Amino acid sequence: MKPCLLDMTVRQLREHLTQAGQPGFRADQIADWVYRKGVVEGASMSNVPSAVVETLDILTSRIVARAGSADGTIKLLLEFPDSQRIETVLIPESRRTTVCLSTQTGCGVGCSFCATARSGPGENLRSGEILEQILQLRQVSHKRITNVVFMGMGEPLANYDATVSAVRAIIDPARFGISARNVVVSTVGLPKQIRRLAREDIPITLAVSIHAPTDELRRELIPPADKYPLKEVISAAQVFFQARRREVTLEYVLIGGVNDSDACADDLAGLAKGLRCSVNLIAYNPVESLPYQPPSAGRVRHFYQRLKGAKINAQIRRPRGLDILAACGQLRRRTEELSQADQTPGDRPLKT
Repeated sequence: MKPCLLDMTVRQLREHLTQAGQPGFRADQIADWVYRKGVVEGASMSNVPSAVVETLDILTSRIVARAGSADGTIKLLLEFPDSQRIETVLIPESRRTTVCLSTQTGCGVGCSFCATARSGPGENLRSGEILEQILQLRQVSHKRITNVVFMGMGEPLANYDATVSAVRAIIDPARFGISARNVVVSTVGLPKQIRRLAREDIPITLAVSIHAPTDELRRELIPPADKYPLKEVISAAQVFFQARRREVTLEYVLIGGVNDSDACADDLAGLAKGLRCSVNLIAYNPVESLPYQPPSAGRVRHFYQRLKGAKINAQIRRPRGLDILAACGQLRRRTEELSQADQTPGDRPLKT
């Protein structure tokens, strides 16, 4: 089996090529083509013998389905050689282009409102498999990636080593060279791993998916929250802030009639006051066959205003890709349903 380029640092690539009898400078040339220019075919690397590149795997996944939104959002369903499938998303904005990465092929957290959770626990991705999502999205969009969020399928901190390795590649000037300030790692709230992340020399942003301001309600939405009381989660987030001096983001998905009441807003404000943070409000993106609905626009605004009235730094995140099954896990599920009906979409746009 060939070694995967994206699993290596440039130094490791240099050692691999040297052992194969190639000059070490080939590593810098290949890294420049792949990471800076987005070229993944050896034949297109004009100053590198194709035989050298052929000793490496660069992309191991194939695009099974692609969906493009009217707002410019692109979602890809990728399949790896072991037939495992993941989703990854590109979100263009006026001054930046953000990619959303998956770290696992499923999710063992089991949030009751999440499409990915319906498929159950999956396997951890290698760091290279996480990183090639960036390359695949760059190939189809021809856009320069400026921001990266680990908010796709899976719990990033449950795949800790691969996630941190991928982050290091993303911020490495010799590889993707994206500013650490533009990288966000999202977690449902694993206190031990948050504290571990605080000790890493990577000044990224931590986002904690709170979704409920009380332990009782949080256990209903996020079953494993029973093991991680909010007090412990907030304490760990405080440790992260103190170590990295980066404001923590509290992610809060507003679900109509579930966690969008005035009492929830007041309780959330109480939590936020104990932490240097901002609150990111997200209206729920409906998942077919799940019994949850988004709140009205007026309710979202009222919830936001109540937080602001309590002197909490809050924002309402504008929904993107609503017309392309944007919620995590939906594109894979729809594709599997079509496949079962002998209508496999293949590598082409998926109509929704």
